[in-house]
Amino acid sequence: MGTDTVREQAADEAAGRRREQRGWYFYDWACSVYSTSVLTVFLGPYLTSVAKAAADADGFVHPLGIPLRAGSFFAYCVSASVILSIFVMPLAGAAADRTGRRKPLLAVAAYLGAAATAGMFFLDGDRYLLGGLLLIVANASLAVSMVLYNSYLPQIAPPDERDAVSARGWAFGYASGSLVLVANLILYTAHDSFGVSEATAVRICLASAGIWWGAFTLIPLKQLRDRRTPSSSGTSSPGWRQLAATVREMRRQPLTLAFLLAYLVYNDGIQTVISQASVYGSEELGLDQSTLIVAVLLVQLLAVAGALGMGRLARTYGAKRTILGSLIAWTVTLGAGYFLPAGAPVWFFVLAAGIGLVLGGSQALSRSLFSHLVPPGKEAEYFSAYEMSDRGMSWLGPLLFGLTYQLTGSYRDAIISLVIFFVLGFVLLARVPVGQAVRDAGNPVPDRI
Repeated sequence: MGTDTVREQAADEAAGRRREQRGWYFYDWACSVYSTSVLTVFLGPYLTSVAKAAADADGFVHPLGIPLRAGSFFAYCVSASVILSIFVMPLAGAAADRTGRRKPLLAVAAYLGAAATAGMFFLDGDRYLLGGLLLIVANASLAVSMVLYNSYLPQIAPPDERDAVSARGWAFGYASGSLVLVANLILYTAHDSFGVSEATAVRICLASAGIWWGAFTLIPLKQLRDRRTPSSSGTSSPGWRQLAATVREMRRQPLTLAFLLAYLVYNDGIQTVISQASVYGSEELGLDQSTLIVAVLLVQLLAVAGALGMGRLARTYGAKRTILGSLIAWTVTLGAGYFLPAGAPVWFFVLAAGIGLVLGGSQALSRSLFSHLVPPGKEAEYFSAYEMSDRGMSWLGPLLFGLTYQLTGSYRDAIISLVIFFVLGFVLLARVPVGQAVRDAGNPVPDRI
């Protein structure tokens, strides 16, 4: 009877874990539409056109009296949002671990970002400053919410499930992005049939991403549950004091920091490609918005297969080797992008296919690999550092991209400058003994890592 009771309890725990995992997947489903439709497809070219409408005769805008080339404004705003995130994410992570209440903090961040995104409907005329402000708020909110979302992974998935669970989360996100992009494509290409202008169709697509984000966030908020861990048993330490303690502790985990440094570098390149690819396609290659939407849709569809496929490769070769292989593919793909002929959408689609096949797996496996390097009870605080490397420290890439264009006037030179992030990231990751890093963090080492 006792054995049966233990089995029933184990079955109930497994069922509860799967229920939480399904709820967890849906936050990727909710927020990935922002990353896809807003950041990757519509906002870059549209905000650039709004900035150009407000520019002077020399093509410069002057926010806060600072002369900026209108074509660089979007990239600079992305960098500004990331810098803001650096200050907010550690506080959110420390508060989550200190109180054990991740869900309320996740709700605040998610709905602030969703509201800012919905507000992009009012971005018209020459309101480039409004667009920049909403972009900064939405991007920073997304970064904070991802700290809290990612910190659930070690709690809802045992070590041998994390690669697969992380990959499914990314796959959910890319599937969601694909679905909404199809609707966006229909609205944008047939906007006359719907009785709206092209600009209005873009603003509807932007705002609908915010509504989608807010609506589907209800599912993870219902399914996930907060847990009190040893680090959340005391609530007397203020956020900054807790953060300082975390920084001191992370210095005692040098191999975890070595992985974060590698991830900071190569992911900076990934995030910059995601945010600037549509600007490159429209401004340098002369492709229209419909072509860009189809290309990004192709990325999303292949990223689903890529995330799941690379998750399976990791079971055979380990997450580290699989990520290293993806970085080689990133370098080759980005180098090929420099030579793409203008006005040739077929070759842009080939480039998009290459990006899609490595995009999801690179991100999913990096997240699951890092989850093994986190000491128990420190999930949100460590994932705030991870998210700095993900979105929070990804300001060098957009800054380099914007500066290269500002100095050369060539988006081709800007895109090829990003190769350095993948090459250096490969070298740094190859030097990290991840098995030893897992043991140093106090976690069991999976058979394949």
